Amino acid sequence: MSTIGAALRAAAARLAEVSDTARLDAELLMAHLLGISRSDLFLRHMQAEEPHHFAAMIERRAAHEPVAYIIGEQEFYGRPFAVAPGVLIPRADSETTVQAALDSARPNARVLDCGTGSGALLLTFLAERPGACGIGIDASPVARACAEANATSLGLAERAQVLAADWSKPSWADNLGRFDLVIANPPYVEADATLDRQVRDWEPAEALFAGAEGLDDYRLLIPQLGDLLSPGGLAVFEIGWQQAEAVSLLAEAAGFAAELRRDLADRPRALILR
Repeated sequence: MSTIGAALRAAAARLAEVSDTARLDAELLMAHLLGISRSDLFLRHMQAEEPHHFAAMIERRAAHEPVAYIIGEQEFYGRPFAVAPGVLIPRADSETTVQAALDSARPNARVLDCGTGSGALLLTFLAERPGACGIGIDASPVARACAEANATSLGLAERAQVLAADWSKPSWADNLGRFDLVIANPPYVEADATLDRQVRDWEPAEALFAGAEGLDDYRLLIPQLGDLLSPGGLAVFEIGWQQAEAVSLLAEAAGFAAELRRDLADRPRALILR
């Protein structure tokens, strides 16, 4: 058997054609397998013997399976969120959406998260705002189970409710009441968009694609905001980086002013609708 250091070098070489972060992927998989942090891996374990099952994990990654699905979690806003196939993996870009909500909504807001997935947006807001409570809706039972598990593991189950709902269906919100904040990372990828295989082949299409222009779910959701928001309430929508103008026009047509927030790469990423 080789050392962990040698195994990491070999794994990075194996993954070089699959991932732009081949070495990082290998380190994350190794640290997860050993149950340690990456820093601990470097400080104490590089000369230890390669563990069983590491090669099998690398082959899963070589087949374009996302690291988050292999290890079963993804960090978001400094917290671990469980994820699994059938659940969209939280992206760092979405932290811009959460930050816009934290900056704009009242601290004790009642929140509706449309398309909650892993629960990352809703649960992060609640974790940062102890006086807030909310509901996450999703049409996917796999996503709802994941969000419920994350609410429990983060100690937020008493303030977060996860419900089955589909905003494309009539009367879906009849019994939900009104909210101080509606937050959403809806599907917004164009139907013919070219995606990395780890996204296209593994993540749920229903959480990604939204018609020819990627705007179908904005067209459905934004006109319904007036019936969802309390007086003085606001909505925060994540957008694709080329969709700011189109979604802003949809918002204006529904009677909302849109304020743009950019992500760390200075790309349009979220709109605050008032």
